[in-house]
Amino acid sequence: MSNSKISPVTGRYVTIEVDGLEYRVFYLENGTGQPLVAQHTAGCHNHQWRGLLEDEEITANYRVIAYDLPRHGKSDPPENTEWWKEEYKLTADHFVHFIVALCDALELDDPIFMGSSFGGNVALQLALRHPERFAGVLSVEGADYSPGFYLDWWQHPHANAAQVCASGTWDLMAPQSPESDRWKTWFYYSQGSEAFKGDLHFYSVDHDLRGRLGEIDGTRCPVVIMTGEYDYLTTPEDSARTASEITNGSFINMPEIGHFPMSENHARFRVHLLEALERLQAVKGSAA
Repeated sequence: MSNSKISPVTGRYVTIEVDGLEYRVFYLENGTGQPLVAQHTAGCHNHQWRGLLEDEEITANYRVIAYDLPRHGKSDPPENTEWWKEEYKLTADHFVHFIVALCDALELDDPIFMGSSFGGNVALQLALRHPERFAGVLSVEGADYSPGFYLDWWQHPHANAAQVCASGTWDLMAPQSPESDRWKTWFYYSQGSEAFKGDLHFYSVDHDLRGRLGEIDGTRCPVVIMTGEYDYLTTPEDSARTASEITNGSFINMPEIGHFPMSENHARFRVHLLEALERLQAVKGSAA
């Protein structure tokens, strides 16, 4: 007899090589069907996606895979280099190479990529650079450019970095989101302060697709951007403008939700996610 208290979500490690670096990558998964690969926000880990991983309606049609980027959660820094002797600064090239290598290692056929915040930005990079590898991308809280957040005080010796990074999430969440989920999101961020600044190097410095959005073929690799109304890092206006400059790009405004929709209010987020998946599949169907 099955135990209803045991989650169907399972966790595994996979070893991949990216740009000469060897990583042991931890990922959670659940469901069957088309792969839906989920990237957490900067300075966080895959636990953000627990609501999605346990969503029976979505996992009935999609194999949801949520991984920890190296240096986050249960994924260690690289195994084959003295990583502690250099400053961590995530680049667009390495981020893209990592995601493609992970999908290849897991032998994913026609996956959909979904990322939030800096993951939403890398979704656009993937659509530009590797449209042949993905069935489409869902850019959550993403835009062509997100300047201004690569700051020294994320790791200042006079500050408690864990609490500073965690508290930075608070006013980015909607007041309508359940209080317990907002505090969980805060808690997740208290665990990722070492990687946070390096992640924001990609988010605010190395990611810049201004003037290049027209190169993205949203027919070949459909792009849907979804942004919460309480997000002031990437505003709904930023995301809508970005989507409008992409061929076949699509935008969904998410009212009463903020910058961390998957963890601050999955019940509301899932409604918009189902719409986004429908839009993506419709574009793929019309292009077939």
